[in-house]
Amino acid sequence: MSALSEESRQIVASLAHRVGPDADTARIAQAIVSTLQDMDAALTPIIGQQGAAALYRRSLHLCASQHPRLAGICDSVQASPDPTALNSALIAQSEADAWFFGEALLMTYYELLTTLIGPSLTARLLRGVWEPSLSDTLSQENSP
Repeated sequence: MSALSEESRQIVASLAHRVGPDADTARIAQAIVSTLQDMDAALTPIIGQQGAAALYRRSLHLCASQHPRLAGICDSVQASPDPTALNSALIAQSEADAWFFGEALLMTYYELLTTLIGPSLTARLLRGVWEPSLSDTLSQENSP
């Protein structure tokens, strides 16, 4: 299994854990926004606020070009990495579209960062974003 496939699995698992069992559009939107904020917090000390914003905007652009059905969402939040705008745009979507958008955007963001700084450094920088959710899931699965 490639590192990217493993990270993709971690991204999806982390997002699912953040959303929880009672998924609705508002919870999905909040999970996506909080994941992006955690990624931003992990990367800003390394690449700066403008670098993190540029990475977010480029990820939105690539996501829209790879998944035309997401173009409307991407266009509505393209201007700035404003969590309120993203949350509002996602809440207006169906649960399926919000979920698909979240997975696609987070994977695109990760893939883009990997092409810029390499898989090893990307994994190290973003480990803290995925691990708390995954370790909570594992401890819940292992409890009697």
